[in-house]
Amino acid sequence: MSEKDDDKVRLDKWLWAARFFKTRALAKEAIEGGKVHCRGERCKPGKEPRVGDELVIRIGFDERTVIIRELSAVRRGAPQAQLLYEETADSLARREEAAAQRKAGALGVQTDGRPSKKQRRQIELLRAFKG
Repeated sequence: MSEKDDDKVRLDKWLWAARFFKTRALAKEAIEGGKVHCRGERCKPGKEPRVGDELVIRIGFDERTVIIRELSAVRRGAPQAQLLYEETADSLARREEAAAQRKAGALGVQTDGRPSKKQRRQIELLRAFKG
C-alpha cells in the first residue's frame, strides 16, 4: 500500500491494524455499539481518523484512551502495531487500578452465603411460577 493510501483509512480498519480487535467485523460491531468514541463523540466505522485524534475504546471491563500516532491499513506484528498509538498515562493508571480491584474481588457480587431452606423453597416457587 502506498503512502497516499494510508492517509485514507477507515476507523474499523485502523482499530484492526492496531490490534485492538481480532477482526474488522468485531471492530465495526464495537464502533456501531458505541464502544468507540473519537474526539468525545460516537462515530461510524467509515470515519477517517487523523494523526493526533483521541479515541476512547471500551473492550470488556477496560476503557482505553489512546492518541493516534500513525495511520496504517495493514495488520502487522504487535510491536509495530503499538507504534500506531500512544495510551495516555491517566488511562493506563485507571486500567491498572481497575485490574487490581478485580483481582482483589472488590467488584464482585457480595452475598450472605448459601440460601436457607426457606429461601430455597421461595426460589423454587418463583421458578415454577415463571416457567
